[in-house]
Amino acid sequence: MKDARADAVPVPLQIGRTSARVADYVALTKPRLNLLVVATSAAGYYLGATRALDLWPMAQAVAGTALVAGGAAVLNQVYERDTDALMRRTRARPLPDGRVPPTDAGIFGLALALCGLLVLATRASLLAAVLATATLIVYLLVYTPMKRRSSLSTLVGAVPGALPPLIGWTASHGSVSAGGAALFAIVFLWQIPHFMAIAWMYRADYAKAGFPMLPVIEPEGRRAGRQAVLYAAALLPASLVPTAIGLSGTAYLAIAIALGLVLLWLAVRFGRARSDDSARMLFLASIAYLPMIWVAMIWDKL
Repeated sequence: MKDARADAVPVPLQIGRTSARVADYVALTKPRLNLLVVATSAAGYYLGATRALDLWPMAQAVAGTALVAGGAAVLNQVYERDTDALMRRTRARPLPDGRVPPTDAGIFGLALALCGLLVLATRASLLAAVLATATLIVYLLVYTPMKRRSSLSTLVGAVPGALPPLIGWTASHGSVSAGGAALFAIVFLWQIPHFMAIAWMYRADYAKAGFPMLPVIEPEGRRAGRQAVLYAAALLPASLVPTAIGLSGTAYLAIAIALGLVLLWLAVRFGRARSDDSARMLFLASIAYLPMIWVAMIWDKL
């Protein structure tokens, strides 16, 4: 009779496999990107609050938004697993690498999104849940398939990307209002220089996967450079609106002007040079810009 112990998997190995599987599912939610969602939705909630801040309702609204964003990220990767397998920077993701079955990932993503919508509808506000639903629809049904067809997908994708702060705002404020619209506009406009820098740095990857990004369909990069400059220029006055409507004060105004000018200068530099170095500088500056301007806005309201 065969000893059952011969087929037993050692406990440490079982734990290791379980940990790796959990890590793969966490990776599907794009935690680094979701951290931005958490930060912007929390900032929107704080800035939209009309009375003393209650941390528990805020945590629930932010958690609901993060669940929806995580679910959307998972479902997006289910759809794009074939093209992700073609790109050097994405081919090691759990789905193209075969570590997570597409069906399991789809169920996981759908469950996250539905739980997030339920949390927002019952613990935040119906308007916040409606905006989160719009985020899912635009991101998954419009932006994701459009990426394979048109460079305009970048503009479309900036819409769901800019909705988390507005979801947070409406959860505490009760309506969109001018302040919520200003937060949405800042994040929407910021994304284009950020995306243009990424598209330029990974243009070979995008071309290999068949994504018609601007640096792919126009390799000289003039259009990508113009887009970066145009939206960075539009971002500068848009970032001053919070002061104009009384949401923030003069300290924020000075910081927003300084940050906006630096980002615009780097966008112009990228538009002229269209090099990997100038794109990387614009990318790094765009990463620093958003948290700094949120901190300035929140600090000025304290």
